[in-house]
Amino acid sequence: MVTIEQVKEIIGSVLQLGDSVDGFDSSTQLLGSVPEFDSMAVVSVITAIEDNFGLVVDDDEVSAEIFETIGSLHEFVIEKVAG
Repeated sequence: MVTIEQVKEIIGSVLQLGDSVDGFDSSTQLLGSVPEFDSMAVVSVITAIEDNFGLVVDDDEVSAEIFETIGSLHEFVIEKVAG
């Protein structure tokens, strides 16, 4: 099972946010709220998710809704891992 902590760790690592991700929860807004979370960050986070969980995310699966909150990204990863 993919934990929200794993998703937070990926985001923190990719965006180099350090301990600030400790305060993030499932309702934490990403796109438009975290300054470091831009289009390049989206690509980097997807790559890190693919590498960490051994899956492939197709371009047509990526939408702004997935990156709206930590929780929505977590749900997406859970669904991808479950296949």
